[in-house]
Amino acid sequence: MSPAIIGLGLALVFVVFLLLQAIRILPEYERGVVFRLGRLREHDYGPGLFLLIPVVDRMVRVSLRTVVHDVPPQDIITRDNVSIKVNAVVYFRVMNPRKAIVEVENYHYATSQLAQTTLRSVLGQVELDELLSEREKINHELQAILDAQTDPWGIKVSAVEVKHVDLPAEMQRAMAKQAEAEREKRAKIIHAEGESQASVTLAEAAQRLATSPNSMQLRYLQTLTEIASERNSTLIFPLPVELFRHLLQPADKRAAD
Repeated sequence: MSPAIIGLGLALVFVVFLLLQAIRILPEYERGVVFRLGRLREHDYGPGLFLLIPVVDRMVRVSLRTVVHDVPPQDIITRDNVSIKVNAVVYFRVMNPRKAIVEVENYHYATSQLAQTTLRSVLGQVELDELLSEREKINHELQAILDAQTDPWGIKVSAVEVKHVDLPAEMQRAMAKQAEAEREKRAKIIHAEGESQASVTLAEAAQRLATSPNSMQLRYLQTLTEIASERNSTLIFPLPVELFRHLLQPADKRAAD
């Protein structure tokens, strides 16, 4: 094989290599930040097919999809001096790829560290009861702080969720006793309200029966019937004289006549 053919083959291989280095294809969810001889290009590249100048251009891929970052458990002392462990999850995405590459060295790591420090700072200013009962409010506060601090990096923090609060064993027992005492309190209040309503109803019934002797006698006989239905072998039931007073009145009238 002649040297000319060998040189032509090497040149062809070199051209194919340059073309492979020049051709770039990015999917819809990625953008390319290109540096030409160290200088940042004025626009982002992608999605789709585009060409770069080999050796001269250097491209950094940036994903535009939402990143779900799990914040590891953090040791926190609340405002009422309760030691707890809290972890959270942060949802963020890159809105400006050029800022995410130029303004911060590693935006994933920077956002993670910022989320940890913000979580400890914010939760250290609230009491335990507020953390457990107003979690939605705390989530919004965390999201607003992180979003404001990551905005210069071209990062948008869309949501922050406090995922789990790990309480000490003694605090769990104390909260269980508190919850039990609260349930007993509610039960006693409900029972007292029922007794009060029953006493009012009974007082009204007594007043109505007092104004109607016949109704009192019917109620007396109804009670006798209910007791007799319990299959007792022997039943001793006192009868009031008032029950027969209206029967004795005609005889008294005849004796008077």
